Amino acid sequence: QVQLVESGGGLVQAGGSLRLSCAASGRTFRSYAMGWFRQAPGKEREFVAAISWSGGTSYYVDSVKGRFTISRDNAKNTVYLQMNNLKPEDTAVYYCAALDNRLYGSSRAADFGSWGQGTQVTVSS
Repeated sequence: QVQLVESGGGLVQAGGSLRLSCAASGRTFRSYAMGWFRQAPGKEREFVAAISWSGGTSYYVDSVKGRFTISRDNAKNTVYLQMNNLKPEDTAVYYCAALDNRLYGSSRAADFGSWGQGTQVTVSS
């Protein structure tokens, strides 16, 4: 089990950038793949990106490819989401979560666990 705390959200204009961080406690962080999801008001939680336990591979939802980059630093027990060229439709609460390595490749929220409390990202037009 890991405990996750997101930070780095805020208000930004369209075209701007933000870097989200997700700090994990517990010695098992590197045992998990990690992912980011987002949830806009009135919508279901949506997969954004995930990264392998080593950081060597990652995958993204099509709508953020080329704009967002997920990375991790296992020495710091932290996973990041660099978001560039932000659009108003990126406005949501962003959550990080852990994924069993055996399920790596999944984008289903039900396969992820240890959810953080979320951080709000608001993109103005």
